[in-house]
Amino acid sequence: MQTVYIGDDGLIRCEDYDVEILGGSMGAHYMFCYTRVAGIMLPTKDGIFPRTPEGQALTEPLLVSIDLSEIAFA
Repeated sequence: MQTVYIGDDGLIRCEDYDVEILGGSMGAHYMFCYTRVAGIMLPTKDGIFPRTPEGQALTEPLLVSIDLSEIAFA
C-alpha cells in the first residue's frame, strides 16, 4: 500500500508505504527543500522514518537521510 501527500503548491511532501520484501516494514518518506533544476522541481532533502502498525510516523530512528546539491541533468 502507498499513500502520497501533496502540498498546496502541488509538490510531494510525504509518501507512506509498506515494504513487502522486508516483511511488511512500513516507512514514511519525507521530501523537502525543493529546488528548480532545468525547470523541474526536485527535493534536495529526504528523510525516511519507520511507522507504527497503526500507520503513525515515528520521529526516530532516522532510517535514511539524503541531501543533494549541485544537481544537473546531462
